[in-house]
Amino acid sequence: MSGSAITPWVVGNWKMNPMQSDSQQLIQSLKQYLQAAPISAQQCRIAVAPTAIALLPVQQQLKDAAVDVLTVAQDLSRVAGTGAYTGEVSAELLKDSGIEHVLIGHSERRELFGDNVQIITEKVKNALKADLSIIYCVGESLEQRESGQAEQVVLQQICDLANVVSNAQWTKVIVAYEPIWAIGTGKTASPADAQAMHANIRSGLKQLTPHGETMAILYGGSVKAENAEALAACPDINGALVGGAALNAESFYQIAQAFAQVKK
Repeated sequence: MSGSAITPWVVGNWKMNPMQSDSQQLIQSLKQYLQAAPISAQQCRIAVAPTAIALLPVQQQLKDAAVDVLTVAQDLSRVAGTGAYTGEVSAELLKDSGIEHVLIGHSERRELFGDNVQIITEKVKNALKADLSIIYCVGESLEQRESGQAEQVVLQQICDLANVVSNAQWTKVIVAYEPIWAIGTGKTASPADAQAMHANIRSGLKQLTPHGETMAILYGGSVKAENAEALAACPDINGALVGGAALNAESFYQIAQAFAQVKK
């Protein structure tokens, strides 16, 4: 299957933003753009990943949107089920609340909060056991890229995932490549560099599972309305994991529109 035959995804990762009133206004503005010029789920799957305390209010606010906009959790617990685990939100609690998708392995979780391979794989197992779909993040640091280790690092992260995913479960996985040096810095890998890494990821996935040919691989790293069209034109870039630009409804809509138009 060619990259253009894979339905693109554009996911807005709000991170630890914004305040509740701003969140409500952001969703209202996004709904207005989608009402004026709808982007169907066949053209592009659109999703937002709010903070944990905003997940359910955002989900509720999106119920009457002109098109289906998914709500994604930014993280989940390494502990399954329920119990005496203060501050944790399990895969089962997310599923029970109607949340069907979750980010796992984001570089900020890896670097700032100590999510090592063991923790990440436990989260993956819990998510898949609860029948959640995961957006699994991979990426290299600037030091790793400059030392020629970028491909090795990223493919190892893919192999870490493969160790805990059964063949049938690969249909519940989306991969997001995010060069760490391009997150929140304003720097972006050139479309050619991003495409080269995405092609390597695609090749690696195809060696691990027959589903590797049809899986969406998203690019994350200072994606903006201004560079979305060039990124969307790359055959192995099947969407975007959007950071700062997702906090502006117009920019986020324009990114989704770019992928919907280029990939149609």
